[in-house]
Amino acid sequence: MAKQKDELVFLPLGGCGEIGMNLNLYGYGPKHARKWIIVDIGVTFGGADTPGIEIIMPDIEFIEEIRKDILAIILTHAHEDHMGALARLWPRIKCPVYATPFTRYLVEDRLEEAELRSSVTLHEVPLKGHIKLGPFDIELITLTHSIPEPNALAIRTPEGIILHTGDWKFDDNPQIGEGFDDKALKSLGDEGILAIVCDSTNVFSPGVAGSEADVREELERLIGEYDGYGIAVASFASNVARLETIMLAAQANHRSVCLIGRSMHRMTGAAKSVGLLKDVRNIIDEEEANQIAADHVLYLCTGSQGEPRAALSRIARGEHRSVKLGKGDVIIFSSKIIPGNEKSIFAMQSSLADQGVEIITEKDRPIHVSGHPCRDELKEMYEWARPHISIPVHGERRHLMEHAKLAKSWGVKHQIAPHNGEMIRLSKQGAKIIDLVPNGRLHQDCGVIISADDLSLRERRKMAYSGHISISVVVNSKGQLIGGPDPRASGFPHGPNGELLDYLLDRVESEAERAFKSLKPNARKDEDEIENIIRSKVRRFIRDHTDKRTIVEVTAIKV
Repeated sequence: MAKQKDELVFLPLGGCGEIGMNLNLYGYGPKHARKWIIVDIGVTFGGADTPGIEIIMPDIEFIEEIRKDILAIILTHAHEDHMGALARLWPRIKCPVYATPFTRYLVEDRLEEAELRSSVTLHEVPLKGHIKLGPFDIELITLTHSIPEPNALAIRTPEGIILHTGDWKFDDNPQIGEGFDDKALKSLGDEGILAIVCDSTNVFSPGVAGSEADVREELERLIGEYDGYGIAVASFASNVARLETIMLAAQANHRSVCLIGRSMHRMTGAAKSVGLLKDVRNIIDEEEANQIAADHVLYLCTGSQGEPRAALSRIARGEHRSVKLGKGDVIIFSSKIIPGNEKSIFAMQSSLADQGVEIITEKDRPIHVSGHPCRDELKEMYEWARPHISIPVHGERRHLMEHAKLAKSWGVKHQIAPHNGEMIRLSKQGAKIIDLVPNGRLHQDCGVIISADDLSLRERRKMAYSGHISISVVVNSKGQLIGGPDPRASGFPHGPNGELLDYLLDRVESEAERAFKSLKPNARKDEDEIENIIRSKVRRFIRDHTDKRTIVEVTAIKV
């Protein structure tokens, strides 16, 4: 038998075809003896099509199959879509974890919550540090993004160098942390990069993302315009540079800052643990804020995306224990709208506007910049890196395809826009899909991780769209109906006096009784037979009369 050849492969299991839920693997060696590293292990969040589900993660069936050959998980930065699944999925993987100080702090916090801290081997890597794992020699390259310590990975292998960018942009004046390491990127380009695996989020946006320095100047000016009024600012808690910007803008306008929301406290703690936020001296707690005039406080809130349980939504509903805003006050949204959140954000903003609160967003003033590269920044990255292969990630299908098209126009010889689950061989000959592995989504439901195809989720979607009917009947040992049918319904329209629902329930009761009577005498003594015939007949009746494929549950009790 011929000896198998060593190969370098790239395998995305999340983040290709979606923005979020990033999980990437790199493997090196012969097919049946490859060693692997995992880069990032993130989540995305549920929506209208996943009722009751808040956390969604990549399916890691393939990783579980090769678990003994996984060398480590390396985290590029601390955003939820890159590290949020770690504590949830680590028990299925059980390998060492590597992260820079700020990310390590937040990972440790999550592991403590999951009672896993003592189980996980967690290595802290300094900025610009190196990690040697089997055939992989990994160098961390400092970039800029909307969170501290974003890192690209220069992954050296016997086949060549992979530049895995993670999330990034070029900000010449990021306000906190180090600037992007252009010298390291240019040096890698001179050395020769086999493939770049690169962020595609803003590929359709011309120009550049913009600098945090400009936001800082504008926010200080804007807050000064509302002297004498109550102010709240909503922002992403993970954007520590923005938090500092808001805190210093408040300080310049003689306001103390009150943090509202658990994530604000968590991120502030993480930032201070690595020496950030040193110039901020004006943070007070909610009790202190209640003791001073509202026009001397700035409330810094979570919930810019309209999350129903976040601080800002509770303020909008008038349910927050400390923060009350009203006519003449202002809420500043120093954030963008993440696609899919429009409905909840606009509903929250409308509720605030009804209370006389003024709303200011990035559409009104330049108070937000993206953390991802626009076209001009992507072009500059490619000019420095000069890769042999371009692999766009971190985007919907249209983003990846546009990115690949641009890479070709910039002179990259080989481009491939991958789907999750496609294993891609990387070599001097180019990029080739050589396998398709199990992939998909896992949902966290009631604290349990289940498949996206789980029966409970299908039933929940069906109930959300088509309602639910339950029917109970009681029979005696002779097969005589002595109780019911007693129908109950949820999710059906009815008028102010319940007339439509009452009419529907009367018809369902009659249909169920007719179905029971259609059974032969012996079958009327069998609970299963009774349940099956009533379920079938009532389902058909509901479908014919309401055009809904309703979930119908029947309980037959024999006494």
